[in-house]
Amino acid sequence: MLTLAVLMLLVCGANLQAATAIKIGSIAPGRSPWDKALNELAADWEKISNGSVQVKIYAGGIAGNELDMIRKMRLGTLGGAVLTNMGMTKISRDLFVLSTPFLTDSEQEFQYVFEKMKPVLQKQIEEKGFKVLLWTEAGWAYFFTKDKILYPEDLKEYKISFAADEPEMEQAWKKMGYQVVPNDLKDMMMALQSGMVNAFYLSPLVAGSGQYFALAPHMLALRLAPLVGGLVLTDKAWESIPEQYREPMVQSVLKAAEDLYQTTKGLEDEALKAMKENGLIIHEPPADAMEKWRAAASKGMDELTAKAFSKEIYDQVLSIIQEFRQKSGR
Repeated sequence: MLTLAVLMLLVCGANLQAATAIKIGSIAPGRSPWDKALNELAADWEKISNGSVQVKIYAGGIAGNELDMIRKMRLGTLGGAVLTNMGMTKISRDLFVLSTPFLTDSEQEFQYVFEKMKPVLQKQIEEKGFKVLLWTEAGWAYFFTKDKILYPEDLKEYKISFAADEPEMEQAWKKMGYQVVPNDLKDMMMALQSGMVNAFYLSPLVAGSGQYFALAPHMLALRLAPLVGGLVLTDKAWESIPEQYREPMVQSVLKAAEDLYQTTKGLEDEALKAMKENGLIIHEPPADAMEKWRAAASKGMDELTAKAFSKEIYDQVLSIIQEFRQKSGR
């Protein structure tokens, strides 16, 4: 009887073991496409693991800005975070190369580069103690300004809102002859209203959802740079997941990434339509504009190469771009 009682206690104890709890931070607003995707993923993981893995999402910046979330992951108070391209570069600086202005000029070209570079960049992030579970593409950044611009010289009259805490990129813009004002996204509306800035570059989805376009209602239809982010977990959080659930969870993440990409593309089209109905004016660039914008951007490249990202990575990306253009007959 004693042996049976001990066995029953052991079984009950095993069943009552606390579930693995993973806390994930995100700056994406609640009920946004990203927040919805995360919550669906959390539910999916709980289902896959029969409740033994539970994910808690802290959306809307509750867990702090991206730097705060990275610090908390390193301290162990967060198990993961959804990061934009700016946040990802805080883990691996070479990711900055993907945000280089006018480096790639089409969705197809960027996709080709991204797929080739993903293993290299992912390895760098993993060497820092993180696992990339999901890469997200949040569209492209465009210039939004108070009045019409078409050429690089036009932009020099404006005060451009710029992500704070990026000294290399700031110096690159200044070397190109532009006025940049470090500013967090959460302070964008106040900066626009006060006249501290009168231009910015964001994706149409963010420009629309934040209503920033109302104070900078002219958009140049020239792709500046793709926006890439991702869902990362700490190694400790990933290893806390029982091994038999990891592969199904990865497959769940891949499906979520594809769904999110398609959703984001559709929502961006809707955002542009809504903004146009509410005063946004989209200016198509003249035929010679791209060449001039690329020439202007090249003036700041020496501030980025070997500072914001390594020359080796930059040369590798240039080689892949050349490969794509040769295959495309360009």
